Amino acid sequence: MKGLVISASRNIFMVKPDVPQPGKKGVETVKTNVTCRIKGKVLKGVEPYDKPLAPGDRVSFDQEPGHQGFIRELKTRRNLFSRFNRQSQSSQLLAANVDLALCVTTPVSPPFRPRFLDRILMQADSVGIPLVIVCNKQDLYRGEGTDIDIEERLQDWSRIGYPVLRVSARTGEGMDELRSHIAHRFSVLLGQSGVGKSSLIKALVPDLAIRVGSLNEKYDRGNHTTTMSVLLEIPRLGEGTGIIDTPGMRRFVPDRIEAAEVLFYMREFAPLAGKCTYGLSCSHRTEPGCKILEAVSSGVIHEDRYESFLRIQDELSGMLKIR
Repeated sequence: MKGLVISASRNIFMVKPDVPQPGKKGVETVKTNVTCRIKGKVLKGVEPYDKPLAPGDRVSFDQEPGHQGFIRELKTRRNLFSRFNRQSQSSQLLAANVDLALCVTTPVSPPFRPRFLDRILMQADSVGIPLVIVCNKQDLYRGEGTDIDIEERLQDWSRIGYPVLRVSARTGEGMDELRSHIAHRFSVLLGQSGVGKSSLIKALVPDLAIRVGSLNEKYDRGNHTTTMSVLLEIPRLGEGTGIIDTPGMRRFVPDRIEAAEVLFYMREFAPLAGKCTYGLSCSHRTEPGCKILEAVSSGVIHEDRYESFLRIQDELSGMLKIR
């Protein structure tokens, strides 16, 4: 049988079997999800990752009546979204075969973290997944002055090509626009702990059984309410609509990207690659004739984006510890 991976935890995978076409002979109809393991714990093509499968993966599996299933084969992936886990020193799979990434942030509570978003934007671009920035909790934002000009950064992301939605899961502001973006698509929901990813899903599907967490008042950051990536299908928003809800993240390290490649996965930087006086050998820090520095000076590249570029490069080079 063939099916869709709904969730993955260690070597246990929940698989939704495909529904056989009417009139097809010799195929058993399975109506419920099947708990599966990998046969022999060996699956071709999954070696570099902490878990062999992720929600959104397509697999072939066998099942004996009344027993768990055994996954035999991983079907070819269109794409996958991952991050590098410093603790385990491995690539952590979050989602596979998605049409859209939704990066959720907030203007306040928890505090706005643009450099966290810059890392997720770069990861999505590196694997060719379109991304929409969703700024939740707009009902709490009154435009007070902060160390970072929130509206300026949102406008800059929009300028370089990322759609930006301003929404509130609590009041419903902007939710219709969000629905139009995810209809008939498989999306992955990403963001730091406490930004309201579960609340957004609850607002989209009110009768869905999903926990909604609260902020840790002492540290003004979220508590983990989603502990593993899970695919939630939402047929009421159109056939083929689904969201992969991922655990909240406090840190994000880009995965499978070398320090020298960062330039190519930041949209407004990439067209300038190789055009400096020192070509691709330029460090884009002090050299005369550096097109990146000129672009920062002229406003083509936002100063905060340039700072993100430097920090990511340094981190991937092993020069900085994660903050």
